Order: sequence, then structure tokens, then C-alpha cells
Amino acid sequence: MAIYFVTDFHLGIPNLEESHQRELKLIKFLDGIKPDCEELYLMGDLFDFWFEYKSVVPKGFVRIQGKLAEFCDAGIPVHLFIGNHDLWNFGYLHDEIGIELHREPVVKTLKGKKFFLVHGDGRGPGDKGYKFLKKVFESKLNQWLYRLIHPDFGIRFALLCSHKHRLKKLKNEVERGYYDDLPHTRLYQYAQEQAALDPSIDFFVFGHQHKPAQYPSGDHALTTVVGNWIYDFTYAVFDGETVALKRYASS
Repeated sequence: MAIYFVTDFHLGIPNLEESHQRELKLIKFLDGIKPDCEELYLMGDLFDFWFEYKSVVPKGFVRIQGKLAEFCDAGIPVHLFIGNHDLWNFGYLHDEIGIELHREPVVKTLKGKKFFLVHGDGRGPGDKGYKFLKKVFESKLNQWLYRLIHPDFGIRFALLCSHKHRLKKLKNEVERGYYDDLPHTRLYQYAQEQAALDPSIDFFVFGHQHKPAQYPSGDHALTTVVGNWIYDFTYAVFDGETVALKRYASS
């Protein structure tokens, strides 16, 4: 049995057709790992936008929701770390499907090894603009005010803003070849800081930074940035000894 980590699907972009193709590919991947999956960790940004009203959720994505419900119904724990694109998860995925939702870093022991798990947005030095904006988005008052907007308008407006930002960022990532100076990325520095605070951590696992990567942190820890399911289709698997970063290629 193994523990799997997958991240940054951003379902909904760049258009309905391509999003459906990625969703079907993800379902095929999940079918393949189900027989030996002990736990499944979704490290964030499952959707490119998600906002729950009191009695309304964004339409679509029924295939992946059904597959994750299948995992939960089979007794396979599924965890979702809330990302910056789906931070308005307020309980629907937990109550309806059974997914465990995490907003803060989780430190836990898996198969005898100590893991530090978090999506990664707003972590590390700098990025003060986003950290302030995240506080605005997480304000209960602001969330209540946004719910006053009719879902047809509120969801459409948010999707427009999210898609425009995401497509621009994707274009920049491809043109730059991701990050050229890994030691200066925020997640690299964040992992080093946390490893110094708790030297007993064996593995760090992050999403958010779309570049799939592995590198040492502290004296002995291994950091894995799982990557994305937009164009790299990477995932990580823990067999009880080490975390391996792999790329999924469907037949």
C-alpha cells in the first residue's frame, strides 16, 4: 500500500473542453492507483475557482467529485489542502463526499515518517501583497457580502478574473521555463526555515509552485513540490521509505 500526493489541477481552465479532458485523465489515474492507495492527498487548487453559497455550489466537475466520493466510500481517506484558487471551500466537499479539508499546515506521521504538508500559498518570505489579499478573501464579513451577489453574477465574475490571471501566469511559466533559481523561491526558503524549527521532519510536500521538484531541506529532510495537472501531470508516491516524484502518462 502507498500514499499518493497530487496537486494543482485548476479544473475549469483554459476552457470547458480541455478541462474535461484533464478531468478524465485524472479519473483514469485515480482508477489506476486505487487498488494500492492507502491515503490520497490533494495538495490544493483542485478547481480554478470555487465558492460555496449557502445552497449553491459551482456547476460542473461532477466526474471528479463522484470519483473522490468512490474513494471515500471505499474507506480510502482523501485530504484536500485548500489552495488560493479554491479557498472558499466551506464544508460541502466534506459533508457531501467525505473529504478532509485542511487550511493550515499539517504535521503528521505517515508509515513511521514525519511529514509537513501544506499547499504553499503565502508561505515563505515576501509576497506581502498576496498575504494581505488573502486576509481580505478570508474575512467572514467579505464572504458574507459576496454571498449577497446572485450566483450567476458572482461566479461568472470570479471565473473571469481567475481565468484571466491563470492564463497569463501559465504563459509566463512556459516562456520562462519555470524557475531558474530554485534556492531563491519562497517554498525553498520556507522549507529550510521549517526544517530548522523542527529537525525531526523527514518530508515536506507542497503544491502551489507549479514546477515539479525535489531538493534537500535542513540536515536530512526531502522536500517535494508535486507540480501540476495542467501540462506536467506529475504526482508523488510514498512507499514507506521515500517519496518518489513521477509523471503520469496515460496509454
